[in-house]
Amino acid sequence: MSDASEAASPLRARLWWEIAIVLALGLGQSAVYAIVAIANRATRDQPLSSQTATLNPSLSDREVFDLIYQLLGIAFSLAPVLLVCFLLWDRERPHLRRLGIAGARPASDLARGAGLALVIGAGGIAVYLAARATGLGVAVNPAGLDAHWWTVPVLLLAAVRAGLQEELVVVGYLFTRLRDVGWGTWHIIVGSALLRGTYHLYQGLGGFVGNVVMGLIFGWLYARWKRVLPFVIAHTLIDAAIFVGYPWAAATWPALFGLPG
Repeated sequence: MSDASEAASPLRARLWWEIAIVLALGLGQSAVYAIVAIANRATRDQPLSSQTATLNPSLSDREVFDLIYQLLGIAFSLAPVLLVCFLLWDRERPHLRRLGIAGARPASDLARGAGLALVIGAGGIAVYLAARATGLGVAVNPAGLDAHWWTVPVLLLAAVRAGLQEELVVVGYLFTRLRDVGWGTWHIIVGSALLRGTYHLYQGLGGFVGNVVMGLIFGWLYARWKRVLPFVIAHTLIDAAIFVGYPWAAATWPALFGLPG
């Protein structure tokens, strides 16, 4: 074995441990819980189509403490984002180029993000409806919070949190680190997409399939663009529309959300 190979082997092992720790602190943990959740749901007497998954639930029956818990949850869930920024920080500008944040192109990033949000959002609705129609998906309540003056701002913050956490970790960070350990581009795209689908398994097969497809599209485009902010913007816009628009959608189509007509 050459000296270079001997030096690379411990480094590669260290990077795998780093990847495992980063994922265990956030989305990898979510993936494990989602697998357990879907196993729990699938083994109940009640069919999947009659079950409901609630996102952004109330965390206290006291309004002020509900708000405090919501804000704390959002803040601490961004710790893995700060960690990957720290791990991939470059002394030279742009400091986060390895994370896909290089150069200021706000108009281009916003246009790409908005376009992706429209396409992926429409596709996601179609997959959700198909899963509900075939009994392979649970009813999703994206906004379980009670109505308070702060409900919409907190839901928008939750959307920003999801966009930052998922895209900076699953796209920006994983693409860099999996390339560092020797993975090819398509192996990274597929692996990243499967992880994205897995931590959405609690929604049923529809949530898994829809997010794998989203991950494949995002991964392929990221490999071409080398910029992560369009995907952060797209994800944030999609979740903001879903979280804030849920009350209207649930009132208009109650059957889709497992609600009485």
